[in-house]
Amino acid sequence: MSKISTPHSRWHELKTQWEKKTLNPLVQKSQERRKQFTSISGHPIEVLYTPADLENFDYEKDLGFPGEPPYTRGIYPTMYRGKLWTIRQFSGFGTAEDTNQRFHYLLSQGQTGLSVAFDLPTLMGMDSDHPMSDGEVGKCGVAVDSLVDMETLFEGIDLEKTTTSMTINSPAAILWAMYLVNAEKKGFDLKKISGTLQNDILKEYIAQKEWIFPPRPSLRLITDIFQFATQQVPRWNTISISGYHIREAGSTALQELAFTLRDGIEYVEAAIQAGLNVDDFAPRLSFFFNAHNDFFEEIAKYRAARKVWYRVMKERFQAKEPRSWMLRFHAQTAGCSLTAQQPYNNIVRTTIQALAAVLGGTQSLHTNSMDETYALPTENAVAISLRTQQILASESEVGNTVDPLAGSYFLEKSTLEMEEGCWDYFEKIDAMGGMVSAIECCFPQKEIQEAAYQYQRAVERKEKIIVGVNDYLVEEEVPIETLYINQDVARKQVTRLRKLKDSRNNAEVKKSLTALRKAAASADNLMPHFIACVGNYATLGEICDELRSVFGTYVEPIF
Repeated sequence: MSKISTPHSRWHELKTQWEKKTLNPLVQKSQERRKQFTSISGHPIEVLYTPADLENFDYEKDLGFPGEPPYTRGIYPTMYRGKLWTIRQFSGFGTAEDTNQRFHYLLSQGQTGLSVAFDLPTLMGMDSDHPMSDGEVGKCGVAVDSLVDMETLFEGIDLEKTTTSMTINSPAAILWAMYLVNAEKKGFDLKKISGTLQNDILKEYIAQKEWIFPPRPSLRLITDIFQFATQQVPRWNTISISGYHIREAGSTALQELAFTLRDGIEYVEAAIQAGLNVDDFAPRLSFFFNAHNDFFEEIAKYRAARKVWYRVMKERFQAKEPRSWMLRFHAQTAGCSLTAQQPYNNIVRTTIQALAAVLGGTQSLHTNSMDETYALPTENAVAISLRTQQILASESEVGNTVDPLAGSYFLEKSTLEMEEGCWDYFEKIDAMGGMVSAIECCFPQKEIQEAAYQYQRAVERKEKIIVGVNDYLVEEEVPIETLYINQDVARKQVTRLRKLKDSRNNAEVKKSLTALRKAAASADNLMPHFIACVGNYATLGEICDELRSVFGTYVEPIF
């Protein structure tokens, strides 16, 4: 019997013999399902993997043990044996009252962390009464114009016991200031509250396209948050460097990995240039990845991410603190994989994706609801999505052992290939002068555009099957319940906003906004000014307008 210690040349020989004697005769008699087997990203997949594919594999260097460098197998020694991942359902719609009710429902059903979705006007730094907000108020998330809305949003929620993630980017510092002021007004200790800001502006220029200011002043806002949090809110994760939206825009898994981690490098470099010590802020960095349909490709992506980030922090930035070396990440199942056709199939897709995230070692997870191709999810759809995670956690037993797929020849080879491809992208982007320069010349945008085009061609040729879309069709779809946000939300929000502007101390508002504008033109940290403005009930739009007058707005280059 051959053992794992068999020389690699012998494994090559054994595989060749197997192909000649066993595989090829069968293939010649029958036709394989496809001419070429590839991952969802188009990467070729071999018929079989053996130790020969891991010829230079070093157990200690490439795999190691959980909780130890290079963290391939997870950043904690016990992983889910010690603590389950945080179940964090992304939610927000309508007014702050509407979303507060949904938060309380989710917490009552066993959710362990909150994740806030804001509406488009809020994401773009505009108040609900702005002409461009018409038709969008409360539609894709909750409308937050001022501290009044933030106070209502978290009414009755213990902010020291509940971690909160906020999906906000360009105006992240301002929304965070509202959260902090609200927490202090309700008696919570800022040194005890915890949560995460997405706060990742570079991926907006690359993929999601929700920006306000140009890249360089936007980076300044992010480093101001890093510095303030280090001193005042030490348990807060100051950024969630996001590959999710890069993948949703059509990238491959490798592009998602490489562009996300290279964005992370850019943020670390900006913070160091601003005078911060890497070990003071790096332990609070976190990442946000997509969980897509290709089960093994996704797991390899997460494992490679931890390996690459460890080397980046230790070798490129000379971080001394082990917590700075660890890549912690949140995962969300792939919205772009959900179909309007046969929407109940989305429950199955989401389950597979969630399992990949768990086996890949995620620290928290959001599972999309089956109806999200139609609208924001209904309460029933959210409950099914939540139960999906709870069944994985409580019934599947997949968390009984750490990294159960380790040692799979296919998975270890895929992880190595992901890692190598990531370093190749880093080399190209470094040669361009960094990620901001690469964005300015549209390099990642072009790469994603080409990947999305090639995938769409594969779907149209039926090389990639999407059940219910290009195969296994049904003649008549069964309608499902959907959530509808009507214009009453906008009217209610605008009325509240006008009432606020009439009742607040407008002299103090003007004074704090003037001080903010002056500080924005200097090198001062802007967080104290944001806190002063929101504490005086200045609105999000008013604050962003002051920044626009100093920073300008971003216009995407044409390519």
